Amino acid sequence: MSNLFSGINARFRGATAKSSSGNKSPTSSTSSQPLTPTSGIPSSSSASGLPIGTASSSADHLASSSSASNINLAGSSSSSTLPPSHSSSSLATKLPPLPTSPSLAQTIGTIGSMDEQAGARGGSVSSGAPTADEILASYHLPRPLPVWLNPSYAKHIVRGNFMTLSARPKTVEQGEWIAHQIVEHYRNLWNFVRVLHEKEDDGLSVCNSASCPRMSAGTNHSFTWLNARREPVELPAYEYMTLMQRWISGKIDDTKIFPTEASGVSYAINASFGAPPLTPGGDPNTNRDWAGKRSGFPENFVEVCQTIFRQMFRVYAHLYWAHFTDPFYHLNLEKQLNSCFSHFVLTATALDMLKPHELEPMQPLIDLWAANGTFPQGSKAYEFANLQVGERLLQISGVTA
Repeated sequence: MSNLFSGINARFRGATAKSSSGNKSPTSSTSSQPLTPTSGIPSSSSASGLPIGTASSSADHLASSSSASNINLAGSSSSSTLPPSHSSSSLATKLPPLPTSPSLAQTIGTIGSMDEQAGARGGSVSSGAPTADEILASYHLPRPLPVWLNPSYAKHIVRGNFMTLSARPKTVEQGEWIAHQIVEHYRNLWNFVRVLHEKEDDGLSVCNSASCPRMSAGTNHSFTWLNARREPVELPAYEYMTLMQRWISGKIDDTKIFPTEASGVSYAINASFGAPPLTPGGDPNTNRDWAGKRSGFPENFVEVCQTIFRQMFRVYAHLYWAHFTDPFYHLNLEKQLNSCFSHFVLTATALDMLKPHELEPMQPLIDLWAANGTFPQGSKAYEFANLQVGERLLQISGVTA
């Protein structure tokens, strides 16, 4: 996957994303350039004083965000505490609420499971079951559909089963594998963010306070940051991503969270010999086990990694909704973006770093990739998708599954 970026610098150097003569333009009648979102409500989660953004989409998300706010990263290093954005503190105001809609996570697999049950009984599907069009309408997608939902623009630069890249080798300890995946996906993602930060002829980057005044993924999802007073504030997307990049780098560089001592590296326990027995009569706290314990990772390591994956997903969601056409499609980088994001989703779901409701901003693309075979059967990403919606998207574009 590291070779995907070998041509980014050469392609980007000496040319701007808005060159009038060299830009290509999508021609599909069912898609258009993603819209800049203009509405949303904030909710918040915290990482012990560190501002961490949270998605806001519907009533059920507010409940899910409250559980995320219990994540305690107080054991992290002081490098993770970032100065608040004073220029944006005035943005901590009440925002108009979004219309409530059924959670997309509740629709995942609904159609398929009902069809299977009806087929097993030899009957027909209940007329009360929602159709693919009804579920697709609950996504509240703009019309025409975003470019990246057209199968012609959802292709990849590599072929094969991405599960071979996401599956943990049997001899690698779980904590070591999660840490490896964090570093690799973080490096891949910020290669794309670096493209957004490039200055153009007018001195502005593609993603700026005017083009992206809020960190969002379409009109239904926006993400907020907690300031020093632990108040949710909206930030321009580029500022949000910069603060988040510093926070993630601080976590990865913190040897208390990501130990780098070679002597601490451990191999996975051979399942044929079973897990090591607990000491009889020992302290339950001493005998408590967690992913990465044998390699020196702290007890809250998984929670930290889940937060990192969640934040990286939000950056990917913003790249698709706001910048898929400009600059990535104009720079012929859409296949690289698709390849890295599909690999990211497969890895995050396989390692239980992302839950179904956290995938909502990109749920239509996940449905599409499950229907066209990008996500193989048996993967959690495939299980989290709604196949009938994906097949319906293929039909809309004139492609048969």
